[in-house]
Amino acid sequence: MQYRQAAIDQFVVTAQQMRDIEGRIFAAGIPVAALMEKVAGLITHRIMQLFPISLSSPLSSHRIGVLVGPGHNGGDALVVARELHFRGYEVYVYHPLFKQKELTSQHLKYVESLGIPCYQSVDKLKNCDLFIDGLFGFGLQRTIAEPVASAIDLINQLNKPVVSIDVPSGLHTDTGEVLGIAIRATYTLCLGLWKLGLLQESALEYVGKAELIDFDIPLADIEAILGGSPKIKRFTTQIARSIIGKEKTSTNSTLLPRKLVTHKYKEGHLLLVCGSRRYPGAAILTSLGARASGVGMLTVAVPESLKHLMISKLPEALIIGCPETESGAISQLLPDNIDLNSFTAIACGPGLTFDAVSVVKQVLNSNAPLILDADALNILAQMKNPWIEQGTMDKTRKATTIFTPHLGEFSRLFPKINEKNQERIKAVKKAAKQSGAIILLKGPRTAIANPQGDIWINPESTPALARGGSGDVLTGLMGGLLAQSISREITPDIVTALAAWWHSQAGILAAVERTELGVDAFTLTQYLMRVVSF
Repeated sequence: MQYRQAAIDQFVVTAQQMRDIEGRIFAAGIPVAALMEKVAGLITHRIMQLFPISLSSPLSSHRIGVLVGPGHNGGDALVVARELHFRGYEVYVYHPLFKQKELTSQHLKYVESLGIPCYQSVDKLKNCDLFIDGLFGFGLQRTIAEPVASAIDLINQLNKPVVSIDVPSGLHTDTGEVLGIAIRATYTLCLGLWKLGLLQESALEYVGKAELIDFDIPLADIEAILGGSPKIKRFTTQIARSIIGKEKTSTNSTLLPRKLVTHKYKEGHLLLVCGSRRYPGAAILTSLGARASGVGMLTVAVPESLKHLMISKLPEALIIGCPETESGAISQLLPDNIDLNSFTAIACGPGLTFDAVSVVKQVLNSNAPLILDADALNILAQMKNPWIEQGTMDKTRKATTIFTPHLGEFSRLFPKINEKNQERIKAVKKAAKQSGAIILLKGPRTAIANPQGDIWINPESTPALARGGSGDVLTGLMGGLLAQSISREITPDIVTALAAWWHSQAGILAAVERTELGVDAFTLTQYLMRVVSF
């Protein structure tokens, strides 16, 4: 049962995949009406938890407007309306469309027979305190037309709580695109499996708080459609806990717990190449992120002029001062000081400036797993050599390569992929396949893709991380985790996803305690270890 719940929470489906899965369920013999009753019962239970009736005033502030569409999403909403009515809520129904599916039409007749007011004008529901959105479910592809468009606009203007069933009406289930207009939900109760559109950034301001309503889809039916290893998955807290050793599973190796007999080099040796006289803070923040990972040995290469500053901030690290340009950037990594192939992993980029071209070339030619971020990516985008040519990286590099761009850096690296309205998840998948690198595309819903087409989506984040230096912390943390993972059976794309999850969870925790405005990058580093202590 625990395995099933963990799996269900990871899986992400398109509208067609959900249709195919439901088709298997119905073909196996469950009546559509029975499944509707079950799902609506679960929705009703959750709504009653979220908006309980006050014992002192059972009806006041519990006038519920139920928005009913023509399909089975509308049928779900009508069953919810009926059950809330039986439990003492004051319910009103808006059903703007005459033509309905047979089962939905039957439920509407029964609701009307109970004396529940049903209207074809949404104006009659203006005084409701809460709305249940069952206008359109998954699979909507056409632009919302009148009179529904005006009704949605009115509901949004009322600024009342809205619970959307499965998907906020007006959102494309796969792309998250707004089809003319969409409900701005307070809660979205996603049915059965997570819909891809809910994880697209274009949908975020409409989805509200998303929760999964698990109605016991057999795993065999899911796996028959998605395969044994689905290509798109959410990186969940349970996955993270299993990797860092908080939960034991039969399939996952752990990253952080250590054997009793070990030493610092067995726990990973990370080289950070970062910083410049112009951006000394980038080197500090990247190093503090790496420190929080617990990596066994940390070496930091910085311009010679930053060496003493770095020693004062990270006395446990080996700080190597490198020759620098007149502008204060690292000019080269001297072989007599740094054997690049001796490190378990290398992370390069934060604060380098564009004057560090030769340094980026050096790390690209190493045999160590490599993370490129910030200025290293911008330099890579400009390089006219075999490593990158019109957005295609040379496939001959044997070791793992990870790019961690934000949208602007991604556009410079892959100008042909970053077309107008290009879906982020499709874009990151295409970039990983084209480049042969693992791509982490930063954003409110960070997406990670490997060259084989597997995609992880980080389902939670916070605007608190929209601060200078936050990405530097992520690079250091990721580098430390990658260095530790080499001796363990954990793939680099999962390590990358773990770093994104860990980073965002630290931001969420810090924002709760300090508000979103109180989470600067240095403060963020102090919350990283608190995430793994839960």
